[in-house]
Amino acid sequence: MGKIYNILFCLLFSLSVYAGKKSAVFGVYELLCEQRVNPLGIDTPRPRFSWKISSVERGFMQYAYQVLVADSEELLSRDEGNMWNSGKCKSGQSILVPYQGRELESSTRYYWKVRVWDEHNVCCWSRTGSFVTGMLSEKDWGDARWIALEKDDESKGLYPGVHAPLVQSVVGDRMVGGYKLPLARRQVHIDKEVENAIVNVAGLGHFDLFVNGKKVGDHFLDAGWTHYAKTALYVTFEISDFLERENVLSVMLGNGFYNVPRERYFKQLISFGAPKMKLHLRINYKDGTSEDIVSDGEWKFSEGPITYSSIYGGEDYDAGREQDGWMKCGFDDSHWQSPVVSSSSVRLMAQQSEPLTVRDTLSVMRKYRNSRGNWVYDLGQNFSGVVNIKLRGEKGHSVKLIPGELLNNDSVNQQASGGPYYWNYTLSGKSVEEWHPRFTYYGFRYVEVSGAEGLESFELEGMHTTNSAPEAGHFSCSLPLFNKTYDLIDWAMRSNLSSILTDCPHREKLGWLEVAHLMQYSLQYRYDLPGFYRQMMRNMSDSQTEAGAIPSIAPEYVRFADGFEDSPEWGSAFIIIPWYVYKWYGDDSLLKEYYPRMRKYLDYLSSRANGHIIEYGLGDWYDLGPAHPGVSQLTSRGVTATGIYYYDLSIMNEVAGLLGLEEDSRYYRNLMNEVKKAYNARFYHQDKGYYDRNSQTANAISLFYGLVDEENYDRVYENLKKDIADRNYALTSGDIGYRYLLKVLEDNGDSDLIYRMNARYDVPGYGWQLAYGATALTESWQAYGFVSNNHCMLGHLMEWFFAGLGGIGQKEMSVGYKQIVIRPQMVPGIKSVESSYSSPYGVIRSKWKVKKNIIQAEIEIPANTQGIVCLPYRENVQEGGIPLELVEGCKVLETNEKEIILELGSGKYSFTL
Repeated sequence: MGKIYNILFCLLFSLSVYAGKKSAVFGVYELLCEQRVNPLGIDTPRPRFSWKISSVERGFMQYAYQVLVADSEELLSRDEGNMWNSGKCKSGQSILVPYQGRELESSTRYYWKVRVWDEHNVCCWSRTGSFVTGMLSEKDWGDARWIALEKDDESKGLYPGVHAPLVQSVVGDRMVGGYKLPLARRQVHIDKEVENAIVNVAGLGHFDLFVNGKKVGDHFLDAGWTHYAKTALYVTFEISDFLERENVLSVMLGNGFYNVPRERYFKQLISFGAPKMKLHLRINYKDGTSEDIVSDGEWKFSEGPITYSSIYGGEDYDAGREQDGWMKCGFDDSHWQSPVVSSSSVRLMAQQSEPLTVRDTLSVMRKYRNSRGNWVYDLGQNFSGVVNIKLRGEKGHSVKLIPGELLNNDSVNQQASGGPYYWNYTLSGKSVEEWHPRFTYYGFRYVEVSGAEGLESFELEGMHTTNSAPEAGHFSCSLPLFNKTYDLIDWAMRSNLSSILTDCPHREKLGWLEVAHLMQYSLQYRYDLPGFYRQMMRNMSDSQTEAGAIPSIAPEYVRFADGFEDSPEWGSAFIIIPWYVYKWYGDDSLLKEYYPRMRKYLDYLSSRANGHIIEYGLGDWYDLGPAHPGVSQLTSRGVTATGIYYYDLSIMNEVAGLLGLEEDSRYYRNLMNEVKKAYNARFYHQDKGYYDRNSQTANAISLFYGLVDEENYDRVYENLKKDIADRNYALTSGDIGYRYLLKVLEDNGDSDLIYRMNARYDVPGYGWQLAYGATALTESWQAYGFVSNNHCMLGHLMEWFFAGLGGIGQKEMSVGYKQIVIRPQMVPGIKSVESSYSSPYGVIRSKWKVKKNIIQAEIEIPANTQGIVCLPYRENVQEGGIPLELVEGCKVLETNEKEIILELGSGKYSFTL
């Protein structure tokens, strides 16, 4: 991604030199609207603008800005902002500046640009950015209707969903979800010159849109998953370049989680109804007129060649049922049927997360014929996605493809990943055919193929599908094990970054919420995810119960039992995520929007407390105890549940203060005090100086959450370190505790302990998994084969790579990385580190190496920010070969026996120690 930013910089960077007391060279690049580049589908009437600044000189701070917004690129080129001219605003704000102009219209492209001042000069205008509005109000959909091939059938419907083991007892023999997979088409005649054409499409569960036979966009599984009883998403496209005089709009619909058929494997059974679509196309002509094409009775529907599709069971495609030319003009659709008009009242919202796309293709590493006579293909990597096949053979011949993470002897094993799941393709017999599943995916490394022996030719490759959020950070170091661990975690993160953050890309594909907040910083160091987390908050809000509970999964399609339905460590994502988004991106909008519901959730937690202690839920899931992993073994549930309850209260105290709700803030402070007293009275052993049963998790979360009284902090921390040492530096914390264990050690400057715990292959952990052949992070520390082998829930070392070894962070009171702190922890065993993170203000870089006891550190602080850099104490420190006291923009704040603390303005620095 760094290369991409450099290219963008070269394309967008505008230089301007002005005479004055002090000349300056600076410019604006990477214009963002709602934190995306040239976004489509903005559905807020007051979008927010952000930009980054590059300055040749150090210490640049923005003094003022001016934004122009126009509904015509030509007007903007003449410096006319007919929609909004902010004028010169004396402000250093360069992120999330709200639009304050004329009322915006739906399905319209707007253009904008910005220029900025320092204290003396102004740069030239930036390159032009743009944004396209979606549907700003429900009435803007006009006469568009939900249309389908079939009516919703009560005998096929099922909501809420039912967990698979309970289906027979609840549903009996009823065949839920057995709807056909439709094709839809409509011809559109155009006799004017088109200025632009904006289409908004919703398809339940998923859709692909085509214009004149060409697929629009490169998206996969549009639109994202939601709580379909309340909300569905639409996606916006610009299709001007697709249109001709005679046109055909075509749509293929799939099931997704909207309709899970009762066939093959399913984790849960649910159906909201038959696949359906809603579409609104606005064509603006160059003569100033416009025309709307909508989903209505003019469309035609037919059953398609996808004969089976399930998010849990796979997909079947019969190429012999293809209708040649159905996507193009001249096709005779007289035998197709008119649509069924649905009365669905589901709320439609723009898809705010980046779409899924095919990120990589994976070639076959090896193949062999197994004892069953089938061919097994090894793609060399466990990943989320589908296969693409090219084959030639006789009409009617079928090929079955069974994907899996692991092998059982010489055959694909789906024991832990959910089965039967497979793809089946039936040939048309027309030359070489190419196909990939369209409305499903799986997590796999191997593919077992039956039926290939009857073909003239057969080729296979993997297609890795994931959320297309831009990469934000990069890390590498001199230790190969840590580089492999970085990749191990990253593959698991990418494989589970769908439209929601899934637990695994196969067996469940559910949004278990503890991962979403515990891995949030790890994910955000690597990927730019503001829209992703915004959509997640909507799913949690839609899933909140009347009593205020946030279920353990969101969207909640099925209510689990036995502690899985509602665990505080999971539901607290509703409190923690918007706070972390605010701290990371400087965006307080989620806190403002969801504060009432966040309070309702805390009221619910309070109602579950007994004497301020909460003792239900799953606890430190998958910790390393004497038994097989599952519910917490080493730490009492009351420790993690009450601990995170206290953490929620501390966050809500801050949020209430931020929003000016002093009475609420006072309430939360008082309740925090009561919870802390009760927690220490119940779990702290004063005579021994540790919490609960002295587990790594119990002590670490007590320290991290601020539950330890100041006079006891050192004793508890020493007991934590002693437990680690007594176990020969082996970890025991699980899903809930491990992140906090790492953070406490890092915050106390003990990254050497983190290194000793993780730079090894001989005990369960990352090295152990790699030694067992894992290519993505596994569900258990032990890399067991009977659980998922593509899980990101234990990937917290990713955060330490950036924040600990790289040292990239920010001041406690800073938001959006406005006030940066770089404090690399240079542990023995690692000779060099390269880390970077593209913050809302620009790239933060921390690179260091140690050679012959000389440290070289390269630091980059983006323009319009300031940095504090903490380096190991040495005498005669130089920057660029110059003594520190002579370096412009560099101030020594403090020196002590451990480190030298510097205050830096923006710019690039090279230190030698």
